[in-house]
Amino acid sequence: MRDGEPSRTAFGAAALRAAHQDDPDPIFTDPLAVQILGDDTPPDRAWDQPRLRLFIAVRHRFAEDALAAAVARGTRQVVVLGAGLDTFAYRNPYADTRVFEVDHPATGGWKRERLAETGIDVPANVTYVAVDFERDALAARLTAAGFDVTRPAFFLWLGVVPYLSVDAIRATLAVVASVPDGEVALDYVRPVDRAPAEARAARQELVANVAGLGEPLQPGLESEELHAMLAELGFGDVEDVGRREIRSRYLGLPPGDADGDAHVLRARVTRPG
Repeated sequence: MRDGEPSRTAFGAAALRAAHQDDPDPIFTDPLAVQILGDDTPPDRAWDQPRLRLFIAVRHRFAEDALAAAVARGTRQVVVLGAGLDTFAYRNPYADTRVFEVDHPATGGWKRERLAETGIDVPANVTYVAVDFERDALAARLTAAGFDVTRPAFFLWLGVVPYLSVDAIRATLAVVASVPDGEVALDYVRPVDRAPAEARAARQELVANVAGLGEPLQPGLESEELHAMLAELGFGDVEDVGRREIRSRYLGLPPGDADGDAHVLRARVTRPG
């Protein structure tokens, strides 16, 4: 991200989410995806990759399915980390929840302007929290905004982990782990050599594109490293979905042989508080 500018990757992801609404049999339905874009143009060629568009749809479907299960168990606090142009807070079907939208100050301010311009109402149960994940103390910012650290919470953390250092990832997961029955849904990418051969050129093109926007991707995180981190922090209930299960669960395709580089993951704290 360049100083004083909103995240362009957040815009690109939102544009692909909007484009997915026109795909046959969409995996994820977002009635506000097009509206929140306003008059902006679709993403450029490097962003508009069918594989990436489907993965973005899958990660939202996976995460919001997990959130629905958490709400059914009684969770009433939802934290959207790196909210970008995510629209969950404005189509939230759970009226008795409180939603905290967390993002870099530049992106959060841009989003509020966009909501006003496009006529999307902000519900009374939405609170904005300005945080730089690499520099700020997330827990302190959340608490100052009214987050109750003694009550369960679900964290939606989509499209963020691939841009963060391992230390920043650990620090954020530690905040989730400090909450009773804390749960997080996130996506991550493994090193590029884990991608199917036919997808590596598209991955490299995306890496170059976002680096040019001033928002470079990290090299990737191995599943074993992330799982070890989660176990150390007290997450015992972990569901990690890679390419094979994405193909069979969401796309109705044979799973194939390769696990792939892009994963979605849900983790819930099981360590006694």
